[in-house]
Amino acid sequence: MKKRIPFFGLILLLGAAGVLLAPMPLGSTHIYNSTVIERTPADVYNYVTTPANWPRWHPSSLGVSGDIDHPLLVGEVVMEDFLVAGYQGKVKWTVVERQAPMRWAISGQIEDGGKGKVSYRLTQVNGGTRFEREFEYSRPNLLFLLSDWVSLRGKVSAESAEALRRLKAVLEGTAPASRVAEGPLRSGA
Repeated sequence: MKKRIPFFGLILLLGAAGVLLAPMPLGSTHIYNSTVIERTPADVYNYVTTPANWPRWHPSSLGVSGDIDHPLLVGEVVMEDFLVAGYQGKVKWTVVERQAPMRWAISGQIEDGGKGKVSYRLTQVNGGTRFEREFEYSRPNLLFLLSDWVSLRGKVSAESAEALRRLKAVLEGTAPASRVAEGPLRSGA
């Protein structure tokens, strides 16, 4: 004999699903990383704000299109295909802040409705540059919030740390030849 879910149980199940998936303003997650790169702030700034370079150093960046061959100005837009913590998608980034060579920020809208913001801060230190990167993403519902607490945040944090490790290696000339050979260092625009 088949077991049937009682009507009351079905209502509870649907209600729980509704609560987990309902859009709610649950704040955002901030991932912060920094490193010191033995290059000038202008060199680092011009490289990291040129989208064509992103797939060369950021493990989550699969490809970019649009205005990608120069350090982007406020209002310029670029599309990026990404794979972050196992989630693949496409994001439209718009430059929202530019104070060359000290600060730069982009705001992103993912095709499925997610949002994020990436900010860079560069400071000259002892012949090099302290490069600080903050990635902020929204938590649109309770299910996403729980997933973020359980595993997502840790995966995103690890990918961000790897990105800065790779960036430092590329800009200091210690990256494997295959990664460096993908393109020249852009030092001016």
